[in-house]
Amino acid sequence: MNYVLSLGREIIEKRKMILDLGRADFKKRFVGSYFGIIWMFIQPIVTVAIYAFIFGEAGFKSAPPVPNASYVEWLVPGIVPWFFFSEAISIITGCLQEYSYLVKKVVFKVEVLPVIKLISALMVHGFFVLIMLGLLLISGNVPMATWIQCLYYTFCASMLALGVGFFTSAVNVFFKDMAQIVGICIQFGIWMVPIMYDKEMFTSKAPWVETFFKLNPFYYIVEGYRDSMLQGNWFWERPRLTLYFWCVTIAVLLIGLKMFKRLRPHFSDVL
Repeated sequence: MNYVLSLGREIIEKRKMILDLGRADFKKRFVGSYFGIIWMFIQPIVTVAIYAFIFGEAGFKSAPPVPNASYVEWLVPGIVPWFFFSEAISIITGCLQEYSYLVKKVVFKVEVLPVIKLISALMVHGFFVLIMLGLLLISGNVPMATWIQCLYYTFCASMLALGVGFFTSAVNVFFKDMAQIVGICIQFGIWMVPIMYDKEMFTSKAPWVETFFKLNPFYYIVEGYRDSMLQGNWFWERPRLTLYFWCVTIAVLLIGLKMFKRLRPHFSDVL
């Protein structure tokens, strides 16, 4: 616990440096690219278009469970936090190799590197939240007070991603295949949450599947975004799911930090 508290103090005390490094990391990702930041939007937009066509217009024709909402309006609040979560884990996993020159400096607290990568991913997420809001407004949705909750659910996704990222980044230094494993898990994980499809497709035939969905902590974030943006529900209206999410997330964060602390003395030797 002392380790966690000291890390928290370190982040607070050096917040300006961490924010500056996060902004620098965000800009660095597009250096040398002709279209620069535009590439950040292309793949997610193409992904949304493909899912909207397959599940909304052709093939499955999955009707969204929210009344008077089109499939795209229902899809976007669910997939935007997934884009953020998956990107955050991916870039955090390789952060120690990318910043190996900082890891080798004794005076630098390497625990802040995952936080720097998280900030970089948050900047990308901010653009997508604005696009989401614009889409909902253009579609005729009236702004609701619950829209502000996207900040809360983004914080939830950040803590979960940081916990997983501390673990994967530490292991990745010694086991290079971790990055590939994370990529496969991300591809598989998006189907473990009802993002593109209505959960009723399965729960109507097998009610126990809903419990399976709820065991995934990211289910809370997806449903929370949709509650906030489309239905006007507040997070305290799901008290048991909220309590479960934070218990799991805190446990994941503590396990990730413990693994990071245990392996940290050997980072500079391996890198």
